[in-house]
Amino acid sequence: MMWGLEYLKPGAFLSALLFAIIGVVIFWICFIIIDKLTPYDLWLEIVEKQNVALGLVVAAMSLGICIIVAAAIH
Repeated sequence: MMWGLEYLKPGAFLSALLFAIIGVVIFWICFIIIDKLTPYDLWLEIVEKQNVALGLVVAAMSLGICIIVAAAIH
């Protein structure tokens, strides 16, 4: 019987999980570095002061970092 799960091999699953963890760690490190480079506290500005413009800039920066990390892992 073919269940359609021939492609789901333990090695492929573990390597995908490893690359996902590596990607999240790299993104986290890059975000911390950028947070340290900015002259203000990003969390305070975005959450407490409701700075929407800074929130959009940080969201765009996060997507950019994620695309770079995904391309490097791929």
